[in-house]
Amino acid sequence: MGKGGGCVPSKKKQPPVSDDPISTTREAEPIPVNDDGRDDIASTSLQPTISSKLKIFIVFYSMYGHVEGLAKRMKKGVDGVEGVEAFLYRVAETLSDDVLIKMKAPEKDVGIPEITAAELVNADGILFGFPTRYGCMAAQMKAFFDSTGQLWKEQKLAGKPAGFFVSTGTQGGGQETTA
Repeated sequence: MGKGGGCVPSKKKQPPVSDDPISTTREAEPIPVNDDGRDDIASTSLQPTISSKLKIFIVFYSMYGHVEGLAKRMKKGVDGVEGVEAFLYRVAETLSDDVLIKMKAPEKDVGIPEITAAELVNADGILFGFPTRYGCMAAQMKAFFDSTGQLWKEQKLAGKPAGFFVSTGTQGGGQETTA
């Protein structure tokens, strides 16, 4: 501490000055004036106009229904925001029916459609949900992400906000490393 240079600048030490002085020869450009006699500020409505609702896709994979339950709760929250509508989609299952039966996985909700990578471009924003297995996302979700390569190459998802949510069966089951 003592002589300054820490978090709080010393009162005795002068702030550094830039070596490039500000040019005084530049003039500001004139402000354009409307000659039509109306004041744009007064005539402009301050109420936002929403022509259609924003579409948020909630894309998830859930083998036993836990992530599906989270996705349904996310949809309820998103739908509670005025001007926003959520749509639930599941990614394709990569395991055979025989394997799913042996793993005692419940039937999938037929009311939730499967999504293809090409459909993502129709969303205004995307939330991804998946289980964590040993600190990694489920292979089904990884396969879906791998199928989006052409969209990234063509920048078709550029500017779309995205988020994700994960779930594990145990505390410290890898959520932090999956993120």
